[in-house]
Amino acid sequence: MRPLSESVSPRAVESRYRDGVGESGALNTATGKVITMLSTQHRAVDLRDFLDEIDRQTDDALAVHVICDNLSAHKAPVVHRWLLVHPRFQLHFTPTCSSWINQVERWFAELERRCLERGLFCSLDDLKTALENWIKAWNDDARPFKWTKTADQILDRICRYCSRISEPGR
Repeated sequence: MRPLSESVSPRAVESRYRDGVGESGALNTATGKVITMLSTQHRAVDLRDFLDEIDRQTDDALAVHVICDNLSAHKAPVVHRWLLVHPRFQLHFTPTCSSWINQVERWFAELERRCLERGLFCSLDDLKTALENWIKAWNDDARPFKWTKTADQILDRICRYCSRISEPGR
C-alpha cells in the first residue's frame, strides 16, 4: 500500500436507500469529508451525475480513485463513456461480499446510527432535510477514519470465524 499524497484523492463511493430515497456517498479518506447526492432511483445516469458532482467539488489537479461495489450501474456504457472523458477518475471494484473493506461503509454506519436509526420521517422531504443537515454537520467537523486493528488481527479473526462455521453441525 502506498502512502497518500496530495496528488491522490482516494474516495470510497457507495449507495444506500431508505424509504424511497437513495444516497450516494463519496468519502475522502484523507480528510473524512463526504460528497453526497440524494436520488429516488439507482441508475447508471444517477452515478454519472454523481461523478459529475465529485468532479465539480474536487481539485482538478487530483487523481480520483473511486472504490465501488459490483453493481451493474457502475459498469454501464454511460459510466464508461464518462470515464473516458475524465481520465483523472479511476474506478476500483471490491470483491463480492467484501464491502466491509470500503471505508465509506463505516461512514454509512455512522449515518444510520446517528441520523436514521431512531428517526421518524413523515415525508420524503423530512427525510431529505434530516440527511442534508446531518451531512453538513458531519462535514463541518470531518475527520478521517482510522483502522484500529492490524491486518494480522483482522485475518486471525476471519480464520477463527471460518473455523467456527466449518464445524460439523453448522
